[in-house]
Amino acid sequence: MHQPDTLQAKRVLKLQSLLGLASVVFALPFGISVAVSVLVGAGSCLVANALFAALVFRGYRAPEPARLVMRIYGAEILKIVLILGLFTIAFVTLDDLNLPVLLGAYLAVQVIPTLIAAQTPDRTTK
Repeated sequence: MHQPDTLQAKRVLKLQSLLGLASVVFALPFGISVAVSVLVGAGSCLVANALFAALVFRGYRAPEPARLVMRIYGAEILKIVLILGLFTIAFVTLDDLNLPVLLGAYLAVQVIPTLIAAQTPDRTTK
């Protein structure tokens, strides 16, 4: 049986994937460097959030709140390290990355799908 929070996390990841893909397609007319910057920002966000969700919701047990909190903190630290690593690799290996575009894509993919998922009424609390 799936927990409502697990289903919500999957939904957010799907929305992030769709927004990331749409952002890259929208960025293509502005040039390859802009599209690659959007891809790196959106992709880094998606990969880091997928890792976070996998670590937190794998073997999820709500009756053990202290253990769950430690999993969340650990997953968040790994998420931050992964994002910094991916950004560093991108800047070292790719030329002409646009930092404002990269960070804007990351922020958009991080925030917008979460806000959309939070506003939808079909979230259950069973």
